[in-house]
Amino acid sequence: MLLALAQWLAEDVRAFNVFGYITLRAVLATLTALLISFLVGPAMIRKLTAYKIGQAVRDDGPQSHLVKAGTPTMGGALILVSVTVSTLLWADLRNRFVWVVLAVTLGFGLIGWVDDYRKVVHRNPKGLSAKAKFFWQSVVGLAAASFLAFSATLPGHTEFIVPFFKNVAYPLGVTGFLVMSYLVIVGSSNAVNLTDGLDGLAIMPTVMVGGALGVFAYVAGHAVFSKYLGFPYIAGAGELTVFCSAMAGAGLAFLWFNAYPAEVFMGDVGALALGAALGVVAVIARQEIVLFVMGGVFVVETLSVVLQVASFKLTGKRIFRMAPLHHHYELKGWKENQVVVRFWIITMMLVLVGLSTLKLR
Repeated sequence: MLLALAQWLAEDVRAFNVFGYITLRAVLATLTALLISFLVGPAMIRKLTAYKIGQAVRDDGPQSHLVKAGTPTMGGALILVSVTVSTLLWADLRNRFVWVVLAVTLGFGLIGWVDDYRKVVHRNPKGLSAKAKFFWQSVVGLAAASFLAFSATLPGHTEFIVPFFKNVAYPLGVTGFLVMSYLVIVGSSNAVNLTDGLDGLAIMPTVMVGGALGVFAYVAGHAVFSKYLGFPYIAGAGELTVFCSAMAGAGLAFLWFNAYPAEVFMGDVGALALGAALGVVAVIARQEIVLFVMGGVFVVETLSVVLQVASFKLTGKRIFRMAPLHHHYELKGWKENQVVVRFWIITMMLVLVGLSTLKLR
């Protein structure tokens, strides 16, 4: 929106051409999302508290969590508002990738909102049923995957790229691309949701991984950089840097309110949306494996749940004291802040490993 205005003004004042640079607009998107969240956040928390939209806490969980009962949830709506407004202001709205990412983010956010609303307003502990949630996630995920598959203009746009190897890429075809994209988008959404169990645990890794994916999107959308670094050139992908920057800014602002002891929780409305956003950006930039590496904390948290459920059903025994994994370490005696900060540190190291694939090929 503001880019179009700047381009119009640039016809008379050349100084406005500076807004054509993605890097500048990415910085402005970050600052805009931060500002919106800081301005709107306190009022939103007061409203959620007044309406008694509070979090329910598991009775079988760590006893230290019982004091969190009643803390306002559905705060992820603040992130979605900040990201959406900031992206609409600073991104090129003629870019199809921008609209795909926004549609997926808001679509999954709506699914999470319905789930949260039923839990905290209707006092239905099950919220949206697992089958219904998975169905609607599949609808949105497959719709996005189909659009990306059939709008691809070059074979490299649907190849499966293996990092650390310069010329290792496998053509997926339409069917393979649809399956891969669907699994990445839906899987990433649920992985972030499972990780969102401690104050600040999910949001900071999301910020770090999202910021790094913005770098990959910028490289993929830059003809010179992509050729030099051996990436397929994907025209228009660079605009996702603006979206990723907005997500990072909104996430950091949300952490201000979500840091221990949290004033507000993200809820499914935020976790499902942000996870799906990471997935679709990785698919567009052709960096699914890199997302798997950088989001290692999300992957391990998800695997801990899968293994716990499978082990209990098959043998009647549990592998972990409690799943997801962060609760296991809490029950082993780690303080909540220790678990959160250590998982942040691990994510930071994994993000650096992922970024190293830009050159180590």
